[in-house]
Amino acid sequence: MPGYKAPIEDTLFLLRDVLGYERLGNLAGFAEAPLDVVEAILGEAAKLAEEVFQPLNRIGDLEGCTRHQDGRVTTPKGFKPAYDAFRQGGWIGLSAPAAYGGQGLPMTLTSVLGEYLSAANLALSMYPGLTQGAIAAILAHGSDEQKSTFLPKMIAGEWSGTMNLTEPQCGTDLGLIKTRAAPNEDGSYAITGTKIFISSGEHDLTENIIHLVLARIEGAPQGTKGISLFIVPKRRVKEDGSLGEPNGVSCGSIEHKMGIHGNATCVMNYDGAIGFLVGEANRGLNAMFVMMNEARLAVGVQGLAQSEAAYQNAAAYAKERLQGRALSGPKQPTKPADPIIVHPDIRRLLMSMRAFNEGARALVLWTAMKADVSHRSDNDADRRAALDHLGLMTPIVKGVLTDTGFENTVKAQQVFGGHGYIAEWGMEQFVRDARIAMLYEGANGIQAMDLVGRKLGKDGGRAALAFFNEVTSFIKESGADESLAGFVKPVERALGHLQQATMWFMQNALARPDHAGAGATDYMHMFGLVALAYMWARIVKAAQTKLTAGDDGETARMEGKIATARFFMQRMLPETGAQLARITSGADSVMALAAEAF
Repeated sequence: MPGYKAPIEDTLFLLRDVLGYERLGNLAGFAEAPLDVVEAILGEAAKLAEEVFQPLNRIGDLEGCTRHQDGRVTTPKGFKPAYDAFRQGGWIGLSAPAAYGGQGLPMTLTSVLGEYLSAANLALSMYPGLTQGAIAAILAHGSDEQKSTFLPKMIAGEWSGTMNLTEPQCGTDLGLIKTRAAPNEDGSYAITGTKIFISSGEHDLTENIIHLVLARIEGAPQGTKGISLFIVPKRRVKEDGSLGEPNGVSCGSIEHKMGIHGNATCVMNYDGAIGFLVGEANRGLNAMFVMMNEARLAVGVQGLAQSEAAYQNAAAYAKERLQGRALSGPKQPTKPADPIIVHPDIRRLLMSMRAFNEGARALVLWTAMKADVSHRSDNDADRRAALDHLGLMTPIVKGVLTDTGFENTVKAQQVFGGHGYIAEWGMEQFVRDARIAMLYEGANGIQAMDLVGRKLGKDGGRAALAFFNEVTSFIKESGADESLAGFVKPVERALGHLQQATMWFMQNALARPDHAGAGATDYMHMFGLVALAYMWARIVKAAQTKLTAGDDGETARMEGKIATARFFMQRMLPETGAQLARITSGADSVMALAAEAF
């Protein structure tokens, strides 16, 4: 039976020593959450993840959700009490505005909570995770009446939220949406249509579910310019805030899926359901993108979370499993064999996972802190720079962390050998659960095209140039430190590859867009590797500072980080050279075969 231990010490080290969390103390919410308070919060979050969510992970996978004849859906055994514990702890409102019942603390803490809970039980964590995105969309685009009606109950966890985009005939191409919205005399709309793949679409965890639904108002323009966003509650809400009769919303079926069985992924039918327009008519994508971007970052965290959980179990197994002898001679001669952790190939697998996890955690926290700046700073330049960073990094965090997170669950399964293929060890569930993160909230090929086709050239390339300049400044500032040379020079080389690839796109992809399409995924992963390398260089700098200061009790941990960083620089970062070669080869070989030849 797999286990999980929340990486509190690593999180605190990154916040305190690497990313400068305390420098944001002037922002709203940060003064109420100094690092000692953060440590206490993370301790409680870890207990919730390890003691409440994680023991239900296997149960949820085996039982799945059940749809009854009347359309009700029940979640696996234990999910409702676990959710109630989560709700009663006030966790959904951790970063929500105090005006609607939240605690107003930094969004960075909610991001950490998301990692811990997703690692412990991905399927269960998705129920409140979707609610977070719905809250963000209503906060950004809802009317005052909508905010006061829906947000307090959602922030309290009494009501949950969903996102309804996909239909049988359209996924990424939302311009093909057919769900209709007919105006009613009272200003509401009658919503009619079918949505598929709706995570947490129907369940027994909350008394009401607030669906955010994309639909087309009758007579609206075709394509994406004619899409509007609506709040459609499962049960109608009376003027006094109490629940009324059921709305015309029902779960037609639960999708049979590869993984995340404990989450109800539903086909949702809307039969004249009463809905309320969010924001402006025909501007629904603009409003929904708030929720989608929140969700994409959260899905990136899911990739990291599954990788971390799988790594922890693989590392523990490798230290216990006896098999063969070390190539350099027996390490435990009194036993019939050595533990498999002595074998270089097992170390390769474990080090690859570890190096990714610690670097990715830093990248996630760095980006989460930028999100806090974008929402809470009163400095226009700082806020704009933070928004630029978020726009650039969202497809990278989503695409790279979920692609690599899935690869790492497979590596963890490989460490277990044949036992990794057996369900009771839990590794195959990590593989199955992690796979969805590469697909939902925009498949990763779409993330790559979003990066290359939209984010890279946005505002004259301002965001990408800011990233290049920041990394270059770090390289110049640290270049004179010989102790950092083995870490700074590889970053400089990889950044050069990234800049060459960027220039190649500028010179070749405008005239022939297929060049961009053929190289987009390699470019996204190259950008991700450079971002991770930058994080690792900063981690090493902080670790060396702590070692120089003679921080008692931290020596082994800091030396471990430096060793892991060296592995990343020597064994993982050189991939940027191969990525550059693939990108600059262009689209000719990719597009050479006629479609009929496949």
